This record gives sequence, C-alpha cells and structure tokens, in this order.
Amino acid sequence: MRQLQRWTLVAAVLLLIAACSKDKDIDTPAVLSPFHQTLKIQRVWSASVPDKGARQLRLGLSLATEGNRVYAAGYKGEVVAFDLTSGHVVWHTRLKKTPFSGGPAVGGGLVAAGTSEGEVVALEADTGKVRWRVRLNGEILAAPAISERAVAVRTVDGKLRALSPKDGHDLWTQEQQVPRLSLRGTSRPVIAGDLTLCGFDNGKVIAVNMNDGSLQWEATVAPPHGRTELERLNDVDSTPRVSGSDVFTVGYQGRVAKLALDNGQVWWSHDASSYRGIALDDDALYVAMASGEVVALRHGSGAEVWRQKALLHRGLSAVAITDNAVVTADFQGYVHWLDKATGELAARVRPSKHRISNPPVVSGNTVIVIDDAGKITAYRATPIGGAMAGKRKIPAESAPARDNAPAAPAAAPAPSTEPAPAVPPAPAAVPPAPAAPPEPAAPPAPETATPPPPPAPSTPPPVTPK
Repeated sequence: MRQLQRWTLVAAVLLLIAACSKDKDIDTPAVLSPFHQTLKIQRVWSASVPDKGARQLRLGLSLATEGNRVYAAGYKGEVVAFDLTSGHVVWHTRLKKTPFSGGPAVGGGLVAAGTSEGEVVALEADTGKVRWRVRLNGEILAAPAISERAVAVRTVDGKLRALSPKDGHDLWTQEQQVPRLSLRGTSRPVIAGDLTLCGFDNGKVIAVNMNDGSLQWEATVAPPHGRTELERLNDVDSTPRVSGSDVFTVGYQGRVAKLALDNGQVWWSHDASSYRGIALDDDALYVAMASGEVVALRHGSGAEVWRQKALLHRGLSAVAITDNAVVTADFQGYVHWLDKATGELAARVRPSKHRISNPPVVSGNTVIVIDDAGKITAYRATPIGGAMAGKRKIPAESAPARDNAPAAPAAAPAPSTEPAPAVPPAPAAVPPAPAAPPEPAAPPAPETATPPPPPAPSTPPPVTPK
C-alpha cells in the first residue's frame, strides 16, 4: 500500500512538472549569424576593477566618464579612476565593508556611489579621497545624479532623496508606493534644471522641485494590467531622458512615452516593454526591448523607423549611441554595433565570456564596456568603405502624398441637396525602407564569419518580492 502511495505521489509530481512545462514557453536566444561588417573595431585598452571574490552581480555598477577619466566601482569596496586614453590607473581607493551596488556617478568634483546596505559614499574626483558617507537605510541599485545643488539618490524602498554635495545631509525626500512584487533594479534619477526626475516600480515617473522637494508632477506611463502579480509588473527602471522641453521614458510590460517636462503631459505613447533604458540623439530614440529587439522611434510622433530582430532573447543591455551606430551588449559578453540609420548589424566583438548587464559608455569616438566580472574594455570603430562614413541619421520622414493639379478644370457639377461624402484621410507616411548594404569588398572579419555555438536558453529579468 505504501509503495502504491509512493508511486501515486511520484506520478502526481511528474504530471505537475509536465503541466508547468507545457504552459511556460522557454525563449531560446537567437543564434548569432554571419553578416556584412561595415565597421572595423579596434581594442584600445583593457583594465579591470580589482574585485576578486565578489559575487558577479553588477546590475547597478556601471561606468561613468568626465573629461579624460573613466570611473568604476566594485562590490568589494573598490573605486578606481582610469585615464580614458590609455586605461592607466589615476587613483584607486578601497573601502572596507562597503559593498557598492549602484554607481558610480561623477559631477561637481565628486564621485558618488551607493551600497547594498543603504550607504552613500562621496569621494573627491581628483584624488579619490572620501569626502563624506551617509546611511539611508535603503538598498541602492542605481547610480546617483549629481549637480552643484544636490546629490539625488533612489532607494529600493520607493524613496527619492536629495543630499547636500558638501556634507551629505538630507535636503528632502519624496516617496512612491512599492508593489508587493517588482523587478530587481531601480531607475536612476536625472536632474534637469530645477527638476529631479525618476521612474518608480508602480509605473510612474515623477518630477520633484529641487528647491523645496515638492512634487511638481507625476505621470503614469502605463497602468498595471493582468490577473497575476507577474502580469501586473510595470516597473519603470529605465533612466528618464530629457531633450529640450521633452522627457522620454519606457516601462516593463508597459509603454514608451514622450512627456512634457514642465507638467508631465503625455504627448504620445506606444506599447513597449523594456527594463533597460533609452538613448537619444537629435532625431530619434533607441530602445532595447525586453524581447531583445532594438527599435528606433521618431522624436515627434513615436513612429517606428526600424526594428532589428537578430538579437532576440539575448538579454541585451541598454543601448548607447555614437555618431554612426547604436551599441548594445548581451548575456554572452558580445558587443554589437548597429547602423544608426537602418538598424543593420555593422560589427560585433566579444571582450568577455561574462554577461554585460550595464550599457556601453561613449566618450567621443571611444566605446567602453564593463562586464559583470569587472573587466573593462575600450574600443574604437572605423568605417569600412563609405557605407558608415560620417554622421549617420535616420531617414527624413516622408511628407503625405499630394494629388497633382488637373490639366484643365472639370465642369462644375450641378448643385445637390445630398451631403457630400466624407473624404477618407490620406494614409500615414511610411518611412522609406533602409538601403540594401553594399556588396562586401572583402570577406567579413573572422569573429563574424563563423557563428558562435548555440546559446543556452535565456532567463527572465530577476524579480524581487517587496
């Protein structure tokens, strides 16, 4: 009898596993295929954050640049300044029992970073000497924002704080409700004039007056929808991007939207899902979607210009932009360059076999990446032939087609008492198709000629219960 019960229990477990496997589809990462390379990538230098033994989770530990320096931090308490041109160490500070988890940020003569234990540390940008340390009692998973008036810090408990750059004392605090379940990560604050902007786990973006900490406005990027807690996830973990009088943002399982900087009014929004972020230039915004698609949208209307699907389910980082390319990295340590005008793949290198969670950083014509093990690599791209030469821009939006004037006026119709039929609106303008890439003058580079081994199935973004 006991044996029968045992086999019945085993069968029930197997049926449960089979049911779960049937209901849940596993997204297989796209296999990288050869392509016509239009950019030559040269490694300029490499270095690392001496963070041996630290757990490989650099979710909020990105790079920061100012002038001719690159700043990086590690979970073991390391903060290092590198020379941008050569990669040589300018200064190196190690702080005991300081598990950095968000940052660094640089500005106003300060380098600031936050820890997993809720502490903010500010160092002198020139020397690496500690200026002040403040405990906020909330884990920090994104870099602060620094201005001459304040250091803005976002913590996982839904609070946005402003600290004094001089000594770190608290200036003001704003708070938003945190859902019971949210993604692992937070939005990085942005300071624009008299406003501090930040996204939150409840799907909102807020703007706070820098002078007194009052709420200027809040906007819901997308309300939660669905029956389960997972379906209702709608975190805005991306950094808001400001261009003139406009704010661009995107949420997970939500929308990408353009807001008014002065009052938060939504000018346009479209369905989108991203837990990474947005990059902007003068004409378009570029988004790495949660699905692995990279999309270019027009500033004015949000109309799609191009969509690249060659990197599906590869766990892309947020994108960065150069004069002629969009740059992103993936979970296998590859860095990809896409033609900014067409979205076509232009180059690919693999500086590491470790995941690259944080976006590349661009300074002039140098692209710098840091992998999740703390290895930093700087690259310089050179066009091959004339296809990618000069500054690349998205195609101009086509004007609506106009009817040609008739050669001779038609006879006037007799008056009618019937109402005239409504004239259907002209179809929306469709962006021109991207030009076909030129025929290769030489075989592609070795790293792109042979596809890499098939990748393992990707994992969804980490979810943290609150």
